[in-house]
Amino acid sequence: MKTNLIEVGNEPNPELEEAISVGLNAFNDQITGSNDRSPLTVIVRDPNTKEALGGIIGRSSLGLAFLDLFHLPDALRGSGLGTKVLKAFEDEARSRGCRSAVLYTISFQAPGFYEKNGWIRFGEIACDPEGASRVFMSKKL
Repeated sequence: MKTNLIEVGNEPNPELEEAISVGLNAFNDQITGSNDRSPLTVIVRDPNTKEALGGIIGRSSLGLAFLDLFHLPDALRGSGLGTKVLKAFEDEARSRGCRSAVLYTISFQAPGFYEKNGWIRFGEIACDPEGASRVFMSKKL
């Protein structure tokens, strides 16, 4: 009997990502009978140059929205724009039939911002630097 090789790496590997994605998606589709996975992005662009300045990268699947990355440059913070971007993400998730959304942030990033916008902490795990933590949050849509 052959022994499978196990490799550990630190470089992006599109071939591996594709193999895992195809296999897992096929399994999920077989069990659920659904294939509703879709990227969900909200982009903030410069009005003159149309350059992407920030926004949200996420996805939706099986009634759940995942907020993966959210960034706005310092110059755009504190004006209410972040709340508008987050609301656009939530509204699009609702329009796709998502009933809830999840994210994680870091304690020195924006948990207070999300809480102000109705998100609830459901877990926290210590991480570096000392005293920091990953904060896991959800929101019913």
